[in-house]
Amino acid sequence: MNTDKNTIIGFVLLAGLFFSYFWFTNKQQGELETYKKHFEDSVAMVKSTAQKAAALKEATLDSATKANVSDNVLMDTVKEQFIVLENEVVKVKLSNKGGQVVGVTLKNYSNSTKQLVQLGDSSSLNYPVNIGNNQTAQINQVLFPVVNVLPTENGVQKVEFAYTTPTGSTIRHQFSLAPNKYNIDWNIVLDGADNLLTNHQLNFLWEAHAFKQERSLNYERQMSNICYSEGSEFDYISSKTTKTFEKPIQWVGLVQQFFTTTIIAKDGFSSGKIDWQRRIDSSNSLAALQSQLQTKVSGNKANVSLALYYGPNDMKILKSQAPEMDKIVNLGRDLYSFVRPINKYIIRPVFDFFAGFVSNFGWVVLLLTIFIRVVTSPLTYSSYLSSAKMKVLKPELDEIKKKLGDDQQGFAMEQMKLFREAGVNPLGGCIPALLQIPIFFALYSFFNSNISLRGQAFLWSKDLSSYDIIATLPFTVPMGFGNHISLFTLTAVITSLIMSVYNMSMTPTQDNPALKYMPYIFPFMLLFIFNSLPSALTWYYTVSNIVTLLLQFVIQKFIINHDNILAQIQLKRKTPKKKSNWQSKYEQMVDAQKKVQVLKDKTKK
Repeated sequence: MNTDKNTIIGFVLLAGLFFSYFWFTNKQQGELETYKKHFEDSVAMVKSTAQKAAALKEATLDSATKANVSDNVLMDTVKEQFIVLENEVVKVKLSNKGGQVVGVTLKNYSNSTKQLVQLGDSSSLNYPVNIGNNQTAQINQVLFPVVNVLPTENGVQKVEFAYTTPTGSTIRHQFSLAPNKYNIDWNIVLDGADNLLTNHQLNFLWEAHAFKQERSLNYERQMSNICYSEGSEFDYISSKTTKTFEKPIQWVGLVQQFFTTTIIAKDGFSSGKIDWQRRIDSSNSLAALQSQLQTKVSGNKANVSLALYYGPNDMKILKSQAPEMDKIVNLGRDLYSFVRPINKYIIRPVFDFFAGFVSNFGWVVLLLTIFIRVVTSPLTYSSYLSSAKMKVLKPELDEIKKKLGDDQQGFAMEQMKLFREAGVNPLGGCIPALLQIPIFFALYSFFNSNISLRGQAFLWSKDLSSYDIIATLPFTVPMGFGNHISLFTLTAVITSLIMSVYNMSMTPTQDNPALKYMPYIFPFMLLFIFNSLPSALTWYYTVSNIVTLLLQFVIQKFIINHDNILAQIQLKRKTPKKKSNWQSKYEQMVDAQKKVQVLKDKTKK
């Protein structure tokens, strides 16, 4: 790839898209200050709600004592107890207080401190019920006195919490956990729904919290968002703090970089609203979600089927949970949604294919890189051929420029005429740089969201899903560099610099200083862009640069023959040419501008 003017255009476009992407993602961090007050207000609201619930409990205790109701579960005679359901992948802790999940341990995943990943703690699902005597209780404050561990069927473990109100209505929370599953099925059975609910509507308040699991707290916060299915269509919230649903909701999830906490309504929620905040303090908390979800029930005996998913962002697993849930894995969204098909139909299948027989994911990334370079080699060859033609035509272009002097418009017309006669595409030299744009952003999304890379060591990198560290700095460098130095970033930058130096040696001297030094500036820019990115991506870029250098050397030294190219150009010139409509219009425009300039010069005289 010769470093001519058109190649520089490719570099500039690539750099511009790099910085626009990281400006777009890092812009969200600047919005966190706006969230702070909103978050503090939400915390105050939660505290106020808790105080009211405590006051309600005391009032209910007094009422129950006076009524001498022995089975009122708000009495101190009922104590909190815990039940554990466990299979090969999760350990689920249930409490009879509220009859719900209070914590989940993922048995096959560790966090940055080498502890097993914990999800679901500090989270709760609440709804109000009428317990009689014009009193309402919040279900998460109710102590269920009856805990039944049901017989296991086909490996499915079951437990039921039951509570009977003073008026005789019964609430049952039934949980089941199947073998090798991350989702916990939750059935809410209401016997006496007419008395328990107001207007036959369950008003859920689901609160969920996400905590740090990865190395970089700020980066993981940036990757966290809310995903949901509304009207059977996937969507997500990244920067906004509230969302009011206008269509039925199938599921809502609090999503971290590699893990998800999701509530699924098998028959859908009829309406709802969500409010969430990214944390900005020094704690290990990433984000908090408050979701108000409503569902209608019919009949005096109602059954509401829910599922709670606490698990990895694995596309195969998520796809089996609910429609559209596999889109939680970010393979390309918003401005860069055009890369999602590349990831879904090319990158991911090829990666999985190599991973099927290669155990080390570093070598899988290398094989993926070679595959990409081989597939794109025809375009690479075409661009090198175009650059070679430009090089052959360089002496003639210098003669034209010398003849016309400062007449830029005249030079442009003569240059286009020369290219047309020689059959040269002036933009052909920038194809390799432009080709990297969709591939880079596809791999950026893929490596950032591919949980199979998480914790996988390769060479000096301990985790291919995060940056590698060879040195820690006592200070933080701005512009995304951070407080560390990544060796894979250095190899990517150095190989980019070598490629630029090689290209300059193959290119005639440039008169424009910007064209001379831009190839050196670009690798320097990569140093700041790459230093905090996954080492799988910087390893890919390193291998890609090495393969590109080898291809370029072989093509230019052993395949492309400059004498033959010159002979072909001379032969091409003898062939009658037909101007395209675009060329004709362009020449007319340049000619008109030239006439206007002549008139201006005459007027000045």
